[in-house]
Amino acid sequence: MIRTLVVDDQILIRAGLVALLRAAPGIEVVGEAEDGDGAVEVAARTRPDVILMDIRMPGLDGTAATERILAQAVDPLPRVLILTTFDLDEYVYAALRAGASGFLLKDTGPERLIEAVSAVAQGDMLFAPSVTRRLIESYVNRADAVPDTPAGLDVLTAREREVLRLAAKGLSNTEIAGRLHIGEATVKTHLNRTMTKLDLDSRAQAVVVAYETGLVVPGTP
Repeated sequence: MIRTLVVDDQILIRAGLVALLRAAPGIEVVGEAEDGDGAVEVAARTRPDVILMDIRMPGLDGTAATERILAQAVDPLPRVLILTTFDLDEYVYAALRAGASGFLLKDTGPERLIEAVSAVAQGDMLFAPSVTRRLIESYVNRADAVPDTPAGLDVLTAREREVLRLAAKGLSNTEIAGRLHIGEATVKTHLNRTMTKLDLDSRAQAVVVAYETGLVVPGTP
């Protein structure tokens, strides 16, 4: 069972998400919270596998809550899916840097949401390819460099860089495996080693680094 925590300050949205997840096979809702402070407390108490986290909430917002939850959690760390109404929300980028595994728009369909929870629980990043490119390219094109971004990717092997490049383009593990003629498990191994070498907490952070270091250039195929 995938243990989930639902965090949203709007009671109707939260109740709808809880009802949907409870009706899905293989998913258990272990808690819910109406703000970031509540999310930190419930996450520490229930140790969920996946957290659906609203981004804009009074008090402690989703970004700060994500960072605090992951900093306090013990292995295995929960996977955080950011929920937002805005597809170009600056808070989303901050959340990715905080260690979130991806994000969903609140108009996501029920089946897509269930698939997303399952995918993230298995370690995948949760952006549709078109949304991945549009958001990250938009961010890179207008944001200043971040000081703590790794200066280069020279610590990675050629294969690790190629896998990271394809992941940053929005390809799934299955698609990367097919493109490179390797197994899905090998793709995951390369990505895990990449995150370890670059001292990153999530695949989403690795994708942002790929753009910021120039491994992927916005607008190129």
